[in-house]
Order: sequence, then structure tokens, then C-alpha cells
Amino acid sequence: MNWELPTPFVIDITVDEATIDHYGHVNNAEYLRWIEQVSWAHSRHLGLDIDDYRQHDRAMAVHRHELDYLAPAYAGDNLRLATWIVGCDGRLTLTRRFQLKRSNDDCTLLRARTRFACIELSSGRARRLPAAYVAVYGGALIDEAG
Repeated sequence: MNWELPTPFVIDITVDEATIDHYGHVNNAEYLRWIEQVSWAHSRHLGLDIDDYRQHDRAMAVHRHELDYLAPAYAGDNLRLATWIVGCDGRLTLTRRFQLKRSNDDCTLLRARTRFACIELSSGRARRLPAAYVAVYGGALIDEAG
């Protein structure tokens, strides 16, 4: 596949009939679910999971989603969803980019960007990123210029 940025973290998705809306294609809300799935999978791959978040009493919570829907997906489609960490300020925020492609024709169906803010789980308030998060997420940072 031709990805917009190098070295993506990728998950495979097969579109299930249950994700199809009244228009006959994947419901827009499903794309957000997939973005959450690939974000967690990538974090686990990097070595941070929900247990680490609980241990540090810190979590990365969505602050802003930007999604550009470019083409529909249909039941039975085989898709590949890529993510990259393109920003980590070392203090409070982390930014990911996403690209969703259909496997059989390499068509990009979605481009997205999500900005996360570090919060304290026990209070929900914004808090500084733990050093371990900066090391892991900052170490996975990709230059958006490619």
C-alpha cells in the first residue's frame, strides 16, 4: 500500500454488515470506533496500555477529532487503517494522524487527525504527561513532512 507517511502502524478491518447504515455504506460513527481501536493497538504495541494509565493515574483523552470522509466502505470490504504519532509536545498533548484504505484498490477512504490531552484519571483534569509517556510516544514521533 502507498501510505502518505512512512512506517505506519496498521490494523486490518473487514467491514461487517452490522456497521452498515441506511445509506448502504459504513456509518460515520464506525470510523471513530476504528480510530479508537488502532490508537489503543498502537499504544499497546509501543508498551503503554490501560494498566499503565491506571498506574500513573494519567490517560490520553480526545480533545479534538478532524475526519475527512473521502469515499464509502461497504459490507465485506477489507480495509487497512494506519496511524502515526505526528506530535508530542512533552507536556500535555499528543497528535495522531490516520489513513484508511481499501485493500483491493488502494483507495483512501478517510484521512483523520486526533489531538489528545493528558488527564488525571481520578479527577478528569489536565495534567502533565508522565516521563514514561513522553519517552514512548515521543520516541514514536514521525515527521509529517515525510
